[in-house]
Amino acid sequence: MNIYQTRGTCSRSITFDVTEEGTLHNVRFEGGCNGNLQGISALVEGMPVEEAIQRLSGICCGFKGTSCPDQLAQALIEYQEEN
Repeated sequence: MNIYQTRGTCSRSITFDVTEEGTLHNVRFEGGCNGNLQGISALVEGMPVEEAIQRLSGICCGFKGTSCPDQLAQALIEYQEEN
């Protein structure tokens, strides 16, 4: 399980697993807009990490300059750099 502390969003952290095949599994957000984040988690389940990064990077929430989906992309980029 990977844990990422979010920055600049209502959610506080994201946990996720990456399978041996490089797909996302068990994405969970702590805090934030529960329904929306459950939806994001369901949509990325089984998605290749690279695809999730491409789809979610740069999404902004209001004037924050980031969002929970963007923070998931940042978490995945960090994961890739460390593995």
